[in-house]
Amino acid sequence: MNPQLIRARILTLGSFVINFACQLYGMISSPNMKEIADANHYAYSPNPIFIAAFFAFQVVVQIYWISKLFIASSTPESPKYNHRIILPGGIEEVDADMLSAHSTNEPEPSQMAYAPIYALGNLCIGGWMIFWMKGMFWASQALVTVNTVIQLYAVYYILGRSSPFALSRTNILTHLVAKTFAGIGVLDILDNGAVAARYAGPPSRLVQGVTAVLLALLAISSDLIFALCLMYDTTALVVGQPTWRLSLSVITGITALIVLAKASLTWNNRAGAASTGGSEGQLRR
Repeated sequence: MNPQLIRARILTLGSFVINFACQLYGMISSPNMKEIADANHYAYSPNPIFIAAFFAFQVVVQIYWISKLFIASSTPESPKYNHRIILPGGIEEVDADMLSAHSTNEPEPSQMAYAPIYALGNLCIGGWMIFWMKGMFWASQALVTVNTVIQLYAVYYILGRSSPFALSRTNILTHLVAKTFAGIGVLDILDNGAVAARYAGPPSRLVQGVTAVLLALLAISSDLIFALCLMYDTTALVVGQPTWRLSLSVITGITALIVLAKASLTWNNRAGAASTGGSEGQLRR
């Protein structure tokens, strides 16, 4: 049996079940999580419908992602691939070309690398719900902060552009899970932070400007998936914050322009690669 794969299965499925149970607790308790959110609506509180929709999407994607670990073979990996699923200590020694050539019956390397971060994030969000329901907002803020930091670490380092686990056709699902987790984490840290600090809207011009710059930098420095998540975050804030909706609309517009630029760049790169490939094929003939 492959001990790394068994560990990854336990971590991902176990943490998912714990988090899902905590979210259910928040939904069925009285008062429920929405009622607590409505009673604590501050400067960065989004419209709760956006959070519910995003959570439903994440549940479906994450269940499918976890199922991939159970489809993969649990037999010891062959020497050819043995080095490819170790965690960050040996990442720099991994050959990116070999990653895309792994057998479909083997665990997907970037999924294995991200599994511990995913599990820790789930436990943090499950704990966040418990503290949120008890009105212990600084405690919930601590867990939200830990989750957001580790998810951003995963997005920019473990799955980053210079990593052997960078986005490709073979690992797009892992990137979708990680980047949606990080994307909603950015909104969580803003929302819960404002609640914990009792920071009523609208924020000052300086705070609004800092918010716009930070979100723009995050969107520019990552890829299209994460930028889309940030645009979703700002849209949720636009709907949820009538006191500074105009400024938030401008921030959303800036994020949307970044998304369009990234989508155009991605499209042009793919078209250029396809055109180059076709030209090379003609030269060979």
